[in-house]
Amino acid sequence: MDLDQARFFMVEQQIRPWDVLDPKILDLLQDTPRHLFVEKDNEELAYSDIELPIGSKQAMMFPRVEGRLLQAVDIDSSERVLEIGTGSGYLTALIAKQAKSVDTVELHANLQEAAKPRLKSFENITFHTGDGSTNWNDGQEYDVIILTGSVIDIPQAYKEKLTLGGRLCVVAGNAPAMTAQVITRISQQEWEVETLFETELTALTSPTQNTNAFSF
Repeated sequence: MDLDQARFFMVEQQIRPWDVLDPKILDLLQDTPRHLFVEKDNEELAYSDIELPIGSKQAMMFPRVEGRLLQAVDIDSSERVLEIGTGSGYLTALIAKQAKSVDTVELHANLQEAAKPRLKSFENITFHTGDGSTNWNDGQEYDVIILTGSVIDIPQAYKEKLTLGGRLCVVAGNAPAMTAQVITRISQQEWEVETLFETELTALTSPTQNTNAFSF
């Protein structure tokens, strides 16, 4: 199988038709080999329109969803990003190529240990292991925060961790009526909500819950 050709078809046949038209995002996806972020046995599935399992009952999202979310959140090279859910490390890499720095949090230590070698070329990623399902209490503010699993109610803690003009990317609601949203902080006590599309995503994993999240 020609994996470079498969990546081209992923961008042109899955992602672009899903209204991902920003050349910056299309080039980013074309230039980042997705098959390097999966187990060897799954390389030929890396560019398929599926939620690809990565272990610990986690899975990579559909490529078209990844592209749509990245387009919507519009990361700038001067911005600090917090990612909740390292997963395979693929989305982490896409973010790191755009942002000034990335703090990525993963509950499953084995997944993060597998992702680290895939991300060894990046010097702007800081790894953390722990439960970030409702808050990551590091006392920091971020320009962009991305939650890689759904929440029923959007955590106020993450809204308050945004800088002025900062964006929170989140899937919220109860299945099957979930929506992907970008929430922008417009003042100390005000946030603007943009609804992107309807989807269904399992809840963020928490040690106190018997649920499993899909990771990017």
